[in-house]
Amino acid sequence: MTEWPDLAGRIEGNRHVLAVRVYYEDTDFSGAVYHANYLKFCERGRSDCLRLLGIHHHEMHWHETQGRMGFVVRRMVCDFLKPARIDDLLEVETRFREMGGARMELNQKVLRSGETLFSADVTVALVDAQGRPKRFPKDMAAALKTI
Repeated sequence: MTEWPDLAGRIEGNRHVLAVRVYYEDTDFSGAVYHANYLKFCERGRSDCLRLLGIHHHEMHWHETQGRMGFVVRRMVCDFLKPARIDDLLEVETRFREMGGARMELNQKVLRSGETLFSADVTVALVDAQGRPKRFPKDMAAALKTI
């Protein structure tokens, strides 16, 4: 039995949703979430989405047959729309838009009660141990295409 079934969020149709609580450490002097923390929330969303798809960072780092590989953010375009505040319960939504070669395009949003506070279009690349682009292995590409 899973002790914390939603710890990594959940996949709902074609999106991954992760709940995030805003803590004091996430805020700046004004009481709003510090802008860089939205990027951290989105990173958690991407990582947990991959985890639920069976793609684990620790396995990629020491992959036995494909060699060492990892994801890097290549580009991110962000819109900061409204502030989140301490104790807010947020949802980080991750949607895959397209994938090809060594690259995937995602859209991520941070929402509070259905209202978008932050939005980002993200380009992520898969790279090998030397930092060169690496085509998605077939099993990984198949898993990513499920949502």
